[in-house]
Amino acid sequence: MALELKQLPEHAALQKDAERYPGSDVSAVETCLVLLRVSGDVEAAYGTHFARHGLSQARFIVLMTLQREDELRPAELAERTGVTRATITGLLDGLEKEGLVLRRAHAEDGRMSLVRLSAKGRQRLEGVLPDHYRRTTALMAGLSTEERQHLTRLLAKVAAGIPHVRDP
Repeated sequence: MALELKQLPEHAALQKDAERYPGSDVSAVETCLVLLRVSGDVEAAYGTHFARHGLSQARFIVLMTLQREDELRPAELAERTGVTRATITGLLDGLEKEGLVLRRAHAEDGRMSLVRLSAKGRQRLEGVLPDHYRRTTALMAGLSTEERQHLTRLLAKVAAGIPHVRDP
């Protein structure tokens, strides 16, 4: 299914805004709106995909991170997954309750804990990953390897501009 560009503002409306607000570039705004629409649609599609497996995207990312590491402190896990410490605590509580991760006290500092993937967590990933990788491959199938590499470079340039939106 093609991107529904009709759901985005008309070029003429954006041009009118650009005339009204100095520093506005219609092409930049249109490109950003398409990026936001596609990223939102991809995120929603992955949300549906992970829900079929009883996971959220955040829980999946935590499990995948732990699959690649022996053990991590919750603070390290939060940093590597890009969430706050409070968020990782909630994620780990749910994953532990479901038996997908195990926590144990740190050997040298009993105030800290270490988290690792449980056998059940590994089994869950083994059930998810074939479908996940098949769907991700299908998502990107319309792009050649060269186009994917080019897209990755372009997105890195976009990512470099994020502080201009986020920071005061």
